[in-house]
Amino acid sequence: MKTEISVPYKLAEISAGRDYILTGEFAHATNRASQTIRKNYCLTGECFGIRPVKFGNRLLWPVTQIAVLLAGGK
Repeated sequence: MKTEISVPYKLAEISAGRDYILTGEFAHATNRASQTIRKNYCLTGECFGIRPVKFGNRLLWPVTQIAVLLAGGK
């Protein structure tokens, strides 16, 4: 059974319908500095339990997992 994930309004505005967002956008959505996000990724391979997808020299973060994080879930 698949549950429907509600994406918060601000996150939906940032993502603009995309499935993945850039590190700077993830930092803005979680109210952190982008360098903090990159440091956590370098040290642990994740940030707040979310693993990004590498695309070239960029990290792409899944919007659905960020929505769960912002809703207070795991």
